[in-house]
Amino acid sequence: MTNDRTTVAVLGPGGVGGLLAALLARAGHRVICLAGPETAGTLRTDGIRVRSAQFGAFTARVEGDTVLRAEPDAVLIAVKHTALEASLARIPAPALGDAVLVPFLNGVEHPALLRAHHRPDRVAPAVIRVESTRVAPGVVEHTSPFAEVDLTGDPVPRPRLDALASVLAAAGPTTRVLSDEKAALWAKMAFLAPFALLTTRYGLPLGEVRTRHRDELTALVTETAAVSTADGAPADPAAALARYDAFPAGMKSSMQRDAEAGRALELDAIGGALLRAARRHGVPVPVAERVVAELGGRTRG
Repeated sequence: MTNDRTTVAVLGPGGVGGLLAALLARAGHRVICLAGPETAGTLRTDGIRVRSAQFGAFTARVEGDTVLRAEPDAVLIAVKHTALEASLARIPAPALGDAVLVPFLNGVEHPALLRAHHRPDRVAPAVIRVESTRVAPGVVEHTSPFAEVDLTGDPVPRPRLDALASVLAAAGPTTRVLSDEKAALWAKMAFLAPFALLTTRYGLPLGEVRTRHRDELTALVTETAAVSTADGAPADPAAALARYDAFPAGMKSSMQRDAEAGRALELDAIGGALLRAARRHGVPVPVAERVVAELGGRTRG
């Protein structure tokens, strides 16, 4: 893998995957987007059109297919957790070869699933901080003035991580390699879980949650930090609350947006994973249990 020309497959060319695919293609890399027949056809014909606060407006030519046929250097996995298992059919294990799998998924449990599908030392979980939305097949609006990637993967050889980070950084996103996979994944989870669960439970943006439901937010942040710490990734609840207070009042979680659009929720990947980790370590999480149960009841109903 070099900066000169890398072959990257993108599973799920939506808001995040589509933006990364377009940036990598614009930088001169071979990009293969894997999606359903209609979306794959649109991408082959029209490419990916990006409107970005940070990178400008541009169109990037990409390949589109329904299944991986050529061995890539890396596969960026940007589907929702609810679609992950079904989507793995698009990247059959024999076609992956020596590729590095880079999941940009919520939660902390997906690396184990991917390591059962591919070589454990070729799964490099990543965290991305970005506001980017697919508004139509092949059309992406990147509204945040930043795109930041944390790349990790304890079993992955460091030179592979550094090489991929270099490719991503040269294409646009600020990218760094972190040495502690568990800490990186829980750092996101500790922020995401209270935010996603409460904004979705009440159908309110962050600003109203942190004022009208402050006690619940504080309790849920404290519970999540306790679980993260018990799982080997120390977390500071006061710092998490300070981050919430610094974010724009109108901010919504992706789970809340999925609920508003009638899409399947990543409740199990976020809330379910939090509860399972709490049970493993004997950490009481009464507020999390209640909120997850209430959301689960609404989903079933």
